[in-house]
Amino acid sequence: MRPKSLDEVLGQDEIIGEGKILTEIVKKGEPVNLIFWGPPGTGKTTLARILAKEYKADFVEISAVTAGKKDIETVVARAKTNWNLKIRTVLFVDEIHRFNKAQQDAFLPHVESGLIILIGATTENPSFEVISPLLSRSRVVILKSLTKDAIIAVLKRAAKEEKGKVTKEAFLYLAELSGGDARAALGDLELSLSLANGRKVDVELVKEAAGQRLPVYDKKGDGHYDTISAFIKSMRASDADAALYYLARMVEAGEDPKFIARRMVIFASEDVGLAGNGALTLAVSAFQAIERVGMPESGLILAHVVTVLSKVKKSRETTDAWYRALDIAKKTMGEPIPLGVRNAPTSLMKDLGYGKDYHWAAGFKPEGGCLPEKVRGTKIL
Repeated sequence: MRPKSLDEVLGQDEIIGEGKILTEIVKKGEPVNLIFWGPPGTGKTTLARILAKEYKADFVEISAVTAGKKDIETVVARAKTNWNLKIRTVLFVDEIHRFNKAQQDAFLPHVESGLIILIGATTENPSFEVISPLLSRSRVVILKSLTKDAIIAVLKRAAKEEKGKVTKEAFLYLAELSGGDARAALGDLELSLSLANGRKVDVELVKEAAGQRLPVYDKKGDGHYDTISAFIKSMRASDADAALYYLARMVEAGEDPKFIARRMVIFASEDVGLAGNGALTLAVSAFQAIERVGMPESGLILAHVVTVLSKVKKSRETTDAWYRALDIAKKTMGEPIPLGVRNAPTSLMKDLGYGKDYHWAAGFKPEGGCLPEKVRGTKIL
């Protein structure tokens, strides 16, 4: 089912087509080192194979999960032989982010000399996982999860010889189940057809074949950080619908509810602040309740507090004041504290003027104020 040319690739219209990066690279005929960054099942390996074919190059594929130093040396030796025969070598490194710095460094001289055309594939942000020298010599191409329509088109193309055996509803359900992963969708279709035994593949049969698919969510990867970011920004925007949606995605994916609750505690002070002084108490109570109740019932507690935090008025007054105070304090750490507000536990310190003319009374402000002289008059809150 793997496409053989760029025009057969579905669902990546932003990088394939007239004037788009991959099509233009192929047109020019000049190989470029690439890093394909995107979710599983979006066509990274397929595109690497198509490009190698277009370059009329020898295609070598290794996985960073299993490959070691010896494998790299073997690839380099093969590339040198190809070079002498005037054949280009495309090295495709799947999951390149799993190579450590030393292993990635080993490619550098050969990538730089043009001996190897490197195409790396990663599901992780290459800014963090691929060394800077390799990044600077490569173009990062972002692949997106396939849309439902693209997945359905892929499935129908795969099932053309089984015409009429798969219902329209089954195709739609397979697409919804895939999470934008064409590989997963094709795997579920194949298993469904093998279990059909002469009957039509309908939604119930797909459910039987696919079982309960786990959501695509890496608690240590971009999915984790992107989702919590969207969650917080939705609460900040007072968009309760979006906040509840992202909460549901995290809970469904098995995110630690205490992690979510901690973010809500921070949000209650950072974004609600003086506009709703009860928000922090509510968020802390939610954290404690979650510790005592556990999942799945804690989902109700999270939903309750997320809704409140989304709907309540917001104020960054104390947050902005805190960052101003930090900035000013860093610049004036050596400024002497006024004598009138210093601690005076001994007679000598009192004789030196520590605590002079200070009165223990609510609202009392000593002459000259409480701030160091150079900071006096600065507006913080």
